[in-house]
Amino acid sequence: MEFEAVIGLEIHVQLLTKSKAFSADSAEYGALPNTQVSVISLAHPGTLPKHNKKAIESAIKIGLALHCDIRKENSYSRKNYFYADLPKGYQITQFDTPLCNDGYVTVKPKNGDKKRIRLIRIHMEEDTGKSMHDQDLYDSLIDYNRAGTPLIEIVSHPDITNGDEAYSFVTEVRRLVRYLDICDGNMEEGSLRCDANVSIRPVGQIELGTKVEVKNMNSISNVKRAIDFEIKRQTELTLKGIKIEGETRGFNGSNGTTFSMRKKELVNDYRYFPEPDLPPLILTDKYIHEIKHLMPELPEVLFERFVSKYGLSEYDAGVLVDDKATALYFEELVNKTSNYKAASNWMSVAVRGYLNENALGIADFILKPEQLAGIIELVDKQVLSHSAAVQNLFPALLANPTKNAIELVQELNLSQNADGTFIDTLVDEVLVKFADKVNEYKNGKVGLLSLFVGEVMKASKGKADPKKTNEIIRKKLGT
Repeated sequence: MEFEAVIGLEIHVQLLTKSKAFSADSAEYGALPNTQVSVISLAHPGTLPKHNKKAIESAIKIGLALHCDIRKENSYSRKNYFYADLPKGYQITQFDTPLCNDGYVTVKPKNGDKKRIRLIRIHMEEDTGKSMHDQDLYDSLIDYNRAGTPLIEIVSHPDITNGDEAYSFVTEVRRLVRYLDICDGNMEEGSLRCDANVSIRPVGQIELGTKVEVKNMNSISNVKRAIDFEIKRQTELTLKGIKIEGETRGFNGSNGTTFSMRKKELVNDYRYFPEPDLPPLILTDKYIHEIKHLMPELPEVLFERFVSKYGLSEYDAGVLVDDKATALYFEELVNKTSNYKAASNWMSVAVRGYLNENALGIADFILKPEQLAGIIELVDKQVLSHSAAVQNLFPALLANPTKNAIELVQELNLSQNADGTFIDTLVDEVLVKFADKVNEYKNGKVGLLSLFVGEVMKASKGKADPKKTNEIIRKKLGT
């Protein structure tokens, strides 16, 4: 019997605001425990919550980016349940009037075609505090700093069928919230959290199987690993005739397995009722349009332009738009040079290599786009070879960022030499040095031509014209 997985995701996104969702308490991450609370976030009698305008704007932005319908009349409810890290004894959330309805996320798994994952809703709510069970031998400790931090919850339809699609879904959501500057997307710090509802059913069956919720996945790769494991676990149990139990399971990242946390024997009764202290939120078309006008260009728009206007491959365009700052730097770069392919190659290879080696982001890159464009121009004009540009000029410019490319070419004597006599002498030396390879070349191993060119370039310290070098070698070898 063949089975198929049915998966829905719930993603909690912690919004980047200075204050909390319904109070003026600071929402800054990393403060000492219980130093960012007040009588309002702790729900002392007589205190009243208040809307956070920045949080509302952020939620509308992600709703628009995900093609949702924005609800204009919104109300909040109290979700009642007891847990130690919930200081009010209830959570302020949107129950039957979510801010955003419908919408979709377009995913493209590594080994599949593009696919739309439909959204059910995006609603606003406040976060809970944080329980710490490893700080004390006898007691669990509670830090209420996070309590009241504004959240949105993105809930998908069960349209996902495997871990790769889930990986792509969460990756796209994280990229969008970073583009919109509404969340840093850091799963390790908990500012973006994902729960997966996983079930299996025989292929062709309409009825859904028993749902298992998986939590505690602190990276996108762990979302994929947890889902893949859970599909395998449920399939093996079903084939053995063992009934799948509805439960909440955690994920153990060290061995890639899930483990039972609690059974879902009863449906939770949260006793939702309207929040009496918070007035309804009324939005106008004008207000929504103003927020839309403030949004930056999204990755899909940039991707289309990079492919259609700049002629980049889908792969190269995808690499560039993966990070907003990188995409914007590239846009500035191609305004300084018309060699779009070279600009893409420099960004993807030399620049990225330097940033990775030094653990930097593009925002920390010391060279301005016009300086990088200067290097590209010198190579295009054959003032210096590409290898000399990469190996000599680029490092020199990084060490002397106040100078421009042409100054350093002159100072370091990097100008390309197209003089036939100069190159001819170097070619003779290389062919004598590699006489055995010359014989192999003449016997049909023509791939050795690149070896000879490379050795001449090395001997000339990158100053020999590669095209001229290639011509002279071919002539001397009679090809």
